[in-house]
Amino acid sequence: MNYRHAFHAGNFADVLKHAVLTRVLVHLAAKETPFRVIDTHAGAGRYDLAGDEASRSGEWREGIGRIFERPPGGETGALLEPYLAAVRAENPAGGLHIYPGSPCLARALTRPQDRMIFCELEPQERALLAASIKGDRRAKAIEIDGWTALKAYVPPPERRGLILIDPSFEQPGEFERLAAGLAEAHRRWATGIYLLWYPIKDPRATEAFARRVARFGIAKILRIELTIGSLRPDDPLAGCGLLVVNPPWTLEREMTLMLPEFARAFGRGRSGRQRLDWIARDT
Repeated sequence: MNYRHAFHAGNFADVLKHAVLTRVLVHLAAKETPFRVIDTHAGAGRYDLAGDEASRSGEWREGIGRIFERPPGGETGALLEPYLAAVRAENPAGGLHIYPGSPCLARALTRPQDRMIFCELEPQERALLAASIKGDRRAKAIEIDGWTALKAYVPPPERRGLILIDPSFEQPGEFERLAAGLAEAHRRWATGIYLLWYPIKDPRATEAFARRVARFGIAKILRIELTIGSLRPDDPLAGCGLLVVNPPWTLEREMTLMLPEFARAFGRGRSGRQRLDWIARDT
């Protein structure tokens, strides 16, 4: 496999994933005690939107491009501000030329006492990742398979933090690996926050995945989904979601504000749809 996320950097799926990621990081940073971020499929770290891949796809124009110049106002705008501020920081000359991936967003929202592990197996992506975090002693870029990393680095010594699991879904069996990886990691670190991203190409597959995860006996799992167009297996991606294990108590309400804004901004015609529910919740 030689997946290059640069083709899709800054698209609607990235905006959803990274908006949720930044809200979780803001929550973790509200306490003085240190935390750790583990990104199992980290990619290159940052992406040139004028580069060959991003220029050819142009997906970012209908994603981050739609909210960067005209961000929403009010409380929704305030919730998105940490994310958009991190994007602006990558573009000090103004405009939108560089898009920060999850490693750069994590670096922007962590503190001196926090630590980060970014895992990437593909050699070219890993080299770019290492360059993007060079000089930051809090962070490590490690050439390791993401599924192996879940076994190697969980639980972290800090005992607080989050794991972002964002596979490419270019290989068969990724839903099965995602579910199995969560089950094993959660057995060893039940208090961690887990963000599991997935594409929605076949709703039956995503429903089966959610039902399987719901049977693990995990106390709290929030489901967040956004669909911007018709779901056809051979068409470009039009839907994605995240399962958030042990979400911050504020996240559900925050997403009730952000999801409608994303549906309006990214929806093709009247196709923008959203879903926010609990597949597991203790009472």
